[in-house]
Amino acid sequence: MVFKDGKILLHRRKNAHGSGEYSFPGGHLEYKESFEECVIRETAEEAGIKIKNIRFLLVSNLLDYLPKHYVHLNFIADWESGEPTVMEPEKCESWEWYDLENLPTPCFKTMPHCIEAYKTGKYYFSN
Repeated sequence: MVFKDGKILLHRRKNAHGSGEYSFPGGHLEYKESFEECVIRETAEEAGIKIKNIRFLLVSNLLDYLPKHYVHLNFIADWESGEPTVMEPEKCESWEWYDLENLPTPCFKTMPHCIEAYKTGKYYFSN
C-alpha cells in the first residue's frame, strides 16, 4: 500500500491471476533480496515511482486463485517522488490514487485484508 496525501495507489491487473481487478504494486521476491528491497524494486518497475518509510502490514495464505497458491506479504510505504506511470503495459492498464473509503471494484482478493489490517492492526489472514 503506497500512500500519498491520504490516498493509496492502485492499478488494474492484466494477463495474470486477478486480471481486471484493482491491486497494489507488487511481485515476486528475487534471490537474496530483502522484503524491503523487493517492495522498492517492484514499485519502481511497475509504477516508476520512489517510495520511503516501508513497514510490514500483514501476511496471508492466498488460495483465491487456485491452482496458484501464494504466501502474500503486504507492506505499507509512503510516496517519495515521481508520477505513477504504466511501466509494464502487458500487466497493467493504469495507475490512480484512491481514497480508502471509495475504492474501485473489483479488487484483488487480498485488498480487503490489507484495508482491515491497516484499520485494525490484524496482521494474519487465511482463507
